[in-house]
Amino acid sequence: MGELVQQASQQLTELVRGEMKLAQAEMREKGKRYGKSGSLFGGASLVGFLTLQALVASVIAAMALLLPVWAAALIVTAALGVIAAVLALSGKKQAGKAAPPTPQSTIENVKADVAEIKRSAHR
Repeated sequence: MGELVQQASQQLTELVRGEMKLAQAEMREKGKRYGKSGSLFGGASLVGFLTLQALVASVIAAMALLLPVWAAALIVTAALGVIAAVLALSGKKQAGKAAPPTPQSTIENVKADVAEIKRSAHR
């Protein structure tokens, strides 16, 4: 009987080790894929940024047909500044709503759980 328990224990240990190796291999493969996808998203972001720069230059060039180049560039720059300010203010507002960066409701729940456990222990 003792030998059977020992064999079962050994087989269970081997099974767990095998599963851990399989999980490591799977996570390694997923990590490689996430790394590649991150690189591709980074490249897409760079190309998108360059596309926006080309669009801004195109808008300036189109407006330069009606206005002097300096005036067209100044108007586009002012419009972009207004957009940036609106986005920054919206971001600041959202950051204010997120503060403080602690999970308040979770902390309150844990405190309530601890208090309940203490009450139960005193009974």
